[in-house]
Amino acid sequence: MLTAYLFYSFFGYLSGSVLYSYLIPKYFCHVDVRTVNEDQNPGAFNAFSVAGPRIGLLCVLCDIGKGFLPVFLAAHSSAVSMSSWIFALILLAPVAGHAWPFLQPAKGGKAISVSFGVLLGLLPDLRPALLLAAFYLTFSLILIIQPHNLRSIVSFSGFAVAAQISRFLPSVRLGSLLVSLVVCFRHLFSLREHETENAAFTIQSLSAKIRKKQKKRIIFTVHLKQRQTIYFRRIDT
Repeated sequence: MLTAYLFYSFFGYLSGSVLYSYLIPKYFCHVDVRTVNEDQNPGAFNAFSVAGPRIGLLCVLCDIGKGFLPVFLAAHSSAVSMSSWIFALILLAPVAGHAWPFLQPAKGGKAISVSFGVLLGLLPDLRPALLLAAFYLTFSLILIIQPHNLRSIVSFSGFAVAAQISRFLPSVRLGSLLVSLVVCFRHLFSLREHETENAAFTIQSLSAKIRKKQKKRIIFTVHLKQRQTIYFRRIDT
């Protein structure tokens, strides 16, 4: 039985080591996402900003999938028990692979998307994934934290603490803690000094944001000219 845990852990690490958000833009757009952004992160966010929404969405799905697949297969394997503490290593493996990929350990990513994939691999139990999503949405929309590196650290820290007092399986609680430690370490490592100095908590309700935006609405009017050319005229109100 130990062999099965080692197999899925190794498979998960190799799966996580495939940096799709680097490889896909490199192949289709001939651009290295690590060299055109300040943080040099081979992640899906940089793929979005460099290669556009289609390539970016594909990268997100691949990064989620590489965490989902090994965990899902292990969770539904008769040779693996989710109640065993060793199952936590299977949860950790894809995230560790993304953070410190095989052959390129110094060029890994921050492991946000793959972490969600790992938690989704626990299907049909969606509670861990929903818990992490709740923290991210809270600190992105309601209690806004800037910069984004600090937001991720706070979100994963809150998730790790909440997971420990939840009714998740002990192996899932441990795995959630290990995954969160890796993600927080990667974000702390990339958090630059000027970001630390300027980091601030911004508390702003969602309704207040909407009211603020309504103070200056921008209306776009579309006009059709010859040859179906479309142009926009902006009117400030």
